[in-house]
Formats: sequence, C-alpha cells, structure tokens
Amino acid sequence: MSTPTQPLETETALARRYRVDVDMGTGSTTWAWLPGINDFSPKVDQTQQPSTTYDDDGWADQSVTELAWSIELTMLHRCHPTTKAFNPTQEKLRTAAEGFGDAAKVHVRWYDKEGRAEAYEGYALVKWERDGTATDDLDSVKVTLTGKGKRTAIANPLGA
Repeated sequence: MSTPTQPLETETALARRYRVDVDMGTGSTTWAWLPGINDFSPKVDQTQQPSTTYDDDGWADQSVTELAWSIELTMLHRCHPTTKAFNPTQEKLRTAAEGFGDAAKVHVRWYDKEGRAEAYEGYALVKWERDGTATDDLDSVKVTLTGKGKRTAIANPLGA
C-alpha cells in the first residue's frame, strides 16, 4: 500500500478571480468588460433520466441526457460621476432583459482573471432584478443569464 504525498497546492483561490465580458458589437464582436460584479455563480445543470435495466439487479441507474448553463451574478449599478449615465455594458444587459427575439439575447464570455484555463462563451437570455432597494443600500442588481444553447470552452483571453 502506497502513502499519498502531500499536495503542493496550499493556497486558496479567491472567489473574485472571474471577469465577465459582453459583446457590444452590431455585426462584429466587440467585447466590453462588465464592471461592478460582487457575486458570480456559474452553473451547469444536468437533466437525468432513469436508465435502469434488469441487468442492474434492482439498483437504480441514471443517464445524463441534457445540460443547461446559467450564471447568477450581483453587481453594483455603475453610473458616470458627471453625466449620471449608467454604464453602457450594464445597460446592454438591462435593455436585453426587456426585449423579445434577438433583442433579448446577449453574447457573453467569462474567464479567470489570473489566466487559468477556465474560460467559456455563449448566448444567453437576461433577467434583471433590482437588489439593493433600502434607503441605506447601494444600487445593486441581480442578473441571471440563462444559456441559450451550447456553452463553449474558449482560450482564456488573459491566458499565457
């Protein structure tokens, strides 16, 4: 019997290591950084179906038949200090949340800011909900991006 060696990875990664970009282009891809994120949670949900047969001797078996991705994030609603205009990248999400058809869809990518391999892109529908609404709150928004089709692994734009 072998003795396992102690892992060399002793540092804990920080949760704030992700960045989200939104495609602002109208024909060609033009990525813009989504500022103000203070909570970011990407998910992949599985649809599982029973696949038990007589060969399983009474033990249940499952098979994954579908995947769906989404991102839940909370961000501080940014505005220009002089003009008071809201950040255009954030506004792209807000207006998509009120759209239909292609106007409801956004092209997004998300990746590790420290250059690690974890990086994806895809198209999503947007749900926009005001979050910070009390008199002593900062203006914050909860955004849910629901994948519209496949999430694609990409090369990290900040990768080495």
